[in-house]
Amino acid sequence: MKVGIFGGSFNPPHNGHVNSLTTVQKKMGFDLVHIIPNSQNPLKIPMDGPSGDHRLEMARLAFSTYGDAFRVNDIELKRGGKSYTIDTVKELLKEYKSKELFLIIGADNFETFSDWKDYKELLELVNIVVTTRPGYQIPEGEDEWPDYLTPLVAESDFGTLELTTGRSVEFITLDDLDISSSELRKKLRVGRPAEKFLPLAVESYIKQNGLYKSGSQKISNFKNFTEFCAQTLFDKKAIAVKAFDIQSVSSSSDYTLIASGTSTRHASSMAENLVRAVKDEFNVYPLSVEGVDEGRWVVVDYGALIVHLFYDFVRQEYRLEDLWKNGTELKLQDKTAAAAASAAPKA
Repeated sequence: MKVGIFGGSFNPPHNGHVNSLTTVQKKMGFDLVHIIPNSQNPLKIPMDGPSGDHRLEMARLAFSTYGDAFRVNDIELKRGGKSYTIDTVKELLKEYKSKELFLIIGADNFETFSDWKDYKELLELVNIVVTTRPGYQIPEGEDEWPDYLTPLVAESDFGTLELTTGRSVEFITLDDLDISSSELRKKLRVGRPAEKFLPLAVESYIKQNGLYKSGSQKISNFKNFTEFCAQTLFDKKAIAVKAFDIQSVSSSSDYTLIASGTSTRHASSMAENLVRAVKDEFNVYPLSVEGVDEGRWVVVDYGALIVHLFYDFVRQEYRLEDLWKNGTELKLQDKTAAAAASAAPKA
């Protein structure tokens, strides 16, 4: 028996998921593919969105017409907390043998697989199927393999790597819809057409349950919210914090906030701290967070407020402030610094 495993947030499940997995199932000859919505990706910042129960039901609807070849599995949602693939694989090994299990991942995850918890043990327990897009150069030689994989390759044939662990890595090129889940969520939140990206049953479920309505409904005053976010950045030693009311010049958001960090790590740290502070104060997660891994330009999207956090040298290259010069700059004050200054002894 050959069994595929594919995990993800399925937020929401879209035609790209369906087309990719049905193609992989046929090409690999899988008897069964486990579709596993996660509880929380340990490598990503939490984001606003439907509950696990909603994501589970949408995944079931997305694959409901494909018979017994696909099984939507709630193993990670039941376990709760951060979803580690190693834990899921060990659970599935109670039912299947190692040689029968194939973990399906994208090329981006293949490149960074060493960031996964206990990745070496995973490469002993399961085979890997890497899905790639047209134009992706399948690694053929040692100089093209990721560093973490090189010591484990016993034999290489075009499209397949045999590992010293007894497992294999296979590459499958897909020609499917290029869909960004974050862009799809944005379309849904602002009411833009998304029918061609979603299975009909999933689209109907989203409408019936009022999903993907912006969490910003919990925020009554976005000017005050922008000032709160600015103060949070001031408290993390952000550089050149500026905010603009851009309602007259932008249809995508009402306010924008920009700040710099002294390093890429500083920029990423500011984003992570901002997400925590907003969650604590407003019980709202961002709609999306982009660029936090690199830290050169991090974008935190709260719907009516977009926050841009730069490594300072990168900010100087893009000069985003020029885009908003026809908006109204808010007068920001670092209240923490002002309070400290007023409390300081007078000379």
